[in-house]
Amino acid sequence: MAKSPFKDHFSHGADAYSRYRPGYPDELFSYLASLCPCRGRAWDCGCGSGQAALGLAPLFDRIAASDPSEAQLAKAPRHPKIAYTRAAAEASGLPAGDADLIVAAQAAHWFDFDVFYAEVRRVAKPHGVIALISYHRMRVGADIDPITEAFHRETLGSYWPPERAHVDAAYRTIPFPFEEIQAPAFALSASWTLEQVLGYLGTWSAVKQYRQAMASDPLAPVAKDLRVAWGSPDKVRPIAWPIHLRLGRVFEP
Repeated sequence: MAKSPFKDHFSHGADAYSRYRPGYPDELFSYLASLCPCRGRAWDCGCGSGQAALGLAPLFDRIAASDPSEAQLAKAPRHPKIAYTRAAAEASGLPAGDADLIVAAQAAHWFDFDVFYAEVRRVAKPHGVIALISYHRMRVGADIDPITEAFHRETLGSYWPPERAHVDAAYRTIPFPFEEIQAPAFALSASWTLEQVLGYLGTWSAVKQYRQAMASDPLAPVAKDLRVAWGSPDKVRPIAWPIHLRLGRVFEP
């Protein structure tokens, strides 16, 4: 099913996105690279502020990182192996048969699947690998998780873009016309203060939608509840986000 053009949910908060989104584990990228026959070029599509591109850089000769948001690209870390381009995932401008690995990290649910997959088949080398990566809601502990879950479901429930449902379904609802590879379990992890958690919550697309619709900040009441449960604001807690993968091999078109 065709989707409307690029929905820019994140340019306005590009600085916060680059500061407060968690990084991916090195083990994930090492595993993806191990599946590739060659390690010439990886393409990170919908790269945002470059978290995945930076993780791929030690493992491939070249990284093509594309995103339609100029503001997001401006916050991405520079690296000699990474070439950032403002482009949609559906029209990368990359040469045909050029990519050993194609990664979309917490981005594929925004794509026009049919057009994107045609671009994947064009850009991938024969037997190249495609990895659609998403991560679920953070897990902190029994005193914090019910607060953030209620914030997600009850406060923000009707403000989530419809595409977000694919993330909540662990990407199992996304069509995936490739020979699928079963992957081991991975998770993102961080050790954060309460300020960092609140910064992360503020990057959610539904928070932006709520603010625009209601002309008020939904973070204020949840921040109050979290401060009571968290304790000292300087307290650092371990946090985990389970990773969900749709992983496959791309054969010749």
